[in-house]
Amino acid sequence: MSASADATSPRRYRSSRRTEQAAATRDRIVDAARHLVVEQGYAATTVSQVAARAGVAVDTVYAAVGRKPELLRQVLETAISGTDTAVAPEDRDYVRAVRAAPTARAMLAAYVDGLLLLQPRLAPVVLALRDAAATDPESADLWGEITQRRAGNMRDFARDLRATGELRADLDDDEVADIIWSMNAPEYWTLLVDERGWSTQRFGAHLVDCWSRTLLAHP
Repeated sequence: MSASADATSPRRYRSSRRTEQAAATRDRIVDAARHLVVEQGYAATTVSQVAARAGVAVDTVYAAVGRKPELLRQVLETAISGTDTAVAPEDRDYVRAVRAAPTARAMLAAYVDGLLLLQPRLAPVVLALRDAAATDPESADLWGEITQRRAGNMRDFARDLRATGELRADLDDDEVADIIWSMNAPEYWTLLVDERGWSTQRFGAHLVDCWSRTLLAHP
């Protein structure tokens, strides 16, 4: 048994090494695509440019990630996750923190903490996708999908807030979700942080205060 294990371990090592190298290559490609899309827009970005920036061949981009629309999707999904790989919503740290919070205000604060970590990376990508959606049908489809996903996630969040018994009775869950959805948008972040020069701390405090005053029965 020992000899057999010794004989197979080099193959396992090589397989593990190849897997790690493939993941690292994919990360470089997605990161290169993110920088180019943010810098010059989706329409102006080519697969050849992504390959050159990542230091790989064009065929490697297609094999590791896919065509240009899939590149954009992966850029967006990793930005939403805040990591180098896409992560399901329930597995994200800030989502777990929100669900573990004991009060509605604490849930709002935990959500804002997560938002402040994501928006610097997420907002430029989402705005680039929005601009691309105006002329590119595949980008328009992705924009619609992401918009509806955000709205659905906010309805789930509204139900979680409702379960605390602390929301205003005259607001239904759709209204609560729409209020949060509109103010967690990259456009709102860009207006106040990028254009008006607010710090992330000031922006976060503003959201918690505004949502608490607007949504809670006893803020």
